[in-house]
Amino acid sequence: MPLNSTRGAGSAKGFGLTSGGKPPYNIDFLVIAGGASGGKNNGGGGGAGGFRTSTQTVTPGKTITVTVGDGGASLTISARGNSGSNSSISGSGLTTITSAGGGGGGGNDPPLGGGSGGSGGGGNYQGTSGGAGNTPSTSPSQGNNGGDGYSGPPSYGGGGGGGAGVVGGTATSVTAGNGGDGSASSITGSSVTRAGGGGGCYNAPSPQGIGGAGGGGTAAVNTPAGPGDANTGSGGGGVDGSGNSGAGGKGVVILSMPSGNFSGTTTGSPTESTSGSNKILVFNGDGSYTT
Repeated sequence: MPLNSTRGAGSAKGFGLTSGGKPPYNIDFLVIAGGASGGKNNGGGGGAGGFRTSTQTVTPGKTITVTVGDGGASLTISARGNSGSNSSISGSGLTTITSAGGGGGGGNDPPLGGGSGGSGGGGNYQGTSGGAGNTPSTSPSQGNNGGDGYSGPPSYGGGGGGGAGVVGGTATSVTAGNGGDGSASSITGSSVTRAGGGGGCYNAPSPQGIGGAGGGGTAAVNTPAGPGDANTGSGGGGVDGSGNSGAGGKGVVILSMPSGNFSGTTTGSPTESTSGSNKILVFNGDGSYTT
């Protein structure tokens, strides 16, 4: 980046340099929280984890702490799905960015609508409402609402979990709600869609709600529902009968910076790659980067 145009006489600080002689530089961040699991008993789809981006100027020699949220565990009993866990970046001189875990898909015993979170879970088959996305509120929005469930006749269906890019589908008399699509990011050098919502469950072998683009799980009856894809923060599918609901996908945190500024000091074993003139770090678990 350009040196500071304000010069102090004989002082490196006047050039915008640190005491070690290295200038500040920019890092792009993508922070995705863990997705939620789907609900059980004509359950709604799990909501995707919150999807947030940030570009910040960092000073060399500082440590950035990375936390990657887990996905919500699948259900073996009739209940609302489990929420995902938060992901975040933080450090000295850095604006902390926290993405909220997805809201669980609505379930039964007692009838519960979709949970709130980064994106909301879908409502269950008894006509309950989808959960609120973008909770807590961020700007730009980190996610979307889950779709509402439908209570028959002639059939019943759960709503789709909200995705980072699109609200979850609302169930009708003939179909469950599909999961909302995720959002695309090119932070790794190519466009990748992540954080899709899970599909809602319909009380018949078909048609089941499908997962949203970006890794959302598809619903099922009497067999295990599809999980959200790992390290996409996607929601799991809802389920009915003897199957388990789909687990939420674990989140991910990605950093991109100029290769010439990369310090090489990390913990947590992130995946390193290069795209053009940028170094990319992909954290699939907790760790840190020292600028």
